[in-house]
Amino acid sequence: MRKLSIALVLLAALLLPHTAGAQDDKALKHARDLLRSTPLIDGHNDLAWEIRAQREAPMDVAAYDLRKTTPGMTDIARLREGRVGAQFWSVYIPGEIKDSGFARVQLEQIDIARQFIARYPDALTLVTTADGIEAAFKRRRVGSLIGMEGGHVIENSLGALRAYYDLGARYLTLTHNVTLDWADAAQDTAAHNGLTPFGREVIREMNRLGMLVDLSHVSPAVMSQALDVSESPVIFSHSSARALTDHKRNVPDSILQRLPKNGGVVMVTFVPSFVSTPMMQWEHQAESAGDSIRATGSDTAVARAQMRAWRQAHPRPKVTLADVADHIDHVKKVAGVDHVGIGSDFDGIGQGPEGLENVADFPALFAELIRRGWSDADLRKLAGQNVLRAMRQAEATARHFRTEREPSTKTIQELDGTGPGK
Repeated sequence: MRKLSIALVLLAALLLPHTAGAQDDKALKHARDLLRSTPLIDGHNDLAWEIRAQREAPMDVAAYDLRKTTPGMTDIARLREGRVGAQFWSVYIPGEIKDSGFARVQLEQIDIARQFIARYPDALTLVTTADGIEAAFKRRRVGSLIGMEGGHVIENSLGALRAYYDLGARYLTLTHNVTLDWADAAQDTAAHNGLTPFGREVIREMNRLGMLVDLSHVSPAVMSQALDVSESPVIFSHSSARALTDHKRNVPDSILQRLPKNGGVVMVTFVPSFVSTPMMQWEHQAESAGDSIRATGSDTAVARAQMRAWRQAHPRPKVTLADVADHIDHVKKVAGVDHVGIGSDFDGIGQGPEGLENVADFPALFAELIRRGWSDADLRKLAGQNVLRAMRQAEATARHFRTEREPSTKTIQELDGTGPGK
């Protein structure tokens, strides 16, 4: 009898779902259902650069077939599995390529993005407005927007800024990792204590156009001064909370506290070192180890072997989607639920947090927040409603300003007293 009882208990354990597993499945189904009716808008994906940099066929959009499982983090099947409703495709170019010409490479990246959007009309569609996002979502297409990463691409020209807007760019990250002639970058030496007068004029012209001011990558001084100047909501297309992880790329609480007045949105990113202090510290240690190894003058093969040995002795810390959820919770707590969004940086990071490895995994993050007690109303704001509201405010401001302001003809030489002839 005792053996029979044990057998029945074991059989029941096999047939009945584990309580935690059942709850997880319920939360995940809830998340997927919610994202079927609310567009998930991701603020930053580097697919265009991934296509440019592919080894086998650089810049060949056809060769990087999104109908197949790609070597990166993004393809059509996984976009659909992840319930992505709209995507800002980053048209990033490095700020260190001055000898090649910023404008040429930027135009090539816009061309790559527009090519892959046009190549899959049953899955992607180019949009430039909040209404366009919602119309695409109703047609079950990923509304595809273009976001420029790094103000170096305008080459100190407001005319170039307007030309990029006409090509479809709907946000400009004021800097990347290099301080500009008119704005300080977070990860470079400050030269201006924030924005120069020309930098402020760039923001005013972006407001007039209806191009979102993106403050990811800029110094805290630029963040603060941009909030002083901008008459439209700003965004952080891929940043997290500095109070939790003291990384230069993250947003201080002092800035989060100012977002309600501006209407802006922090789109929390998945970059492991931005959401995990142990990971940030490990990356700094790895960089220092690499510098020390290179300083010995070892040849490339020996240096690589030494670095592999260092990594074996210092395992990479574990980072999970719960770390990302912690940052989302913090932005919600400090700035308010109306000012938080999602900005993955997929295909711009070598490895995502555990549970957020590629674009198929967005519902898992929402399931985690459901388990933490987030309401459907708040989840919809996080998914996309906050960004749609910010876009509509920026569009309305632009319509007003265009009736009052002519395109600015100000130059950096005139405003800052720098450049040729000064």
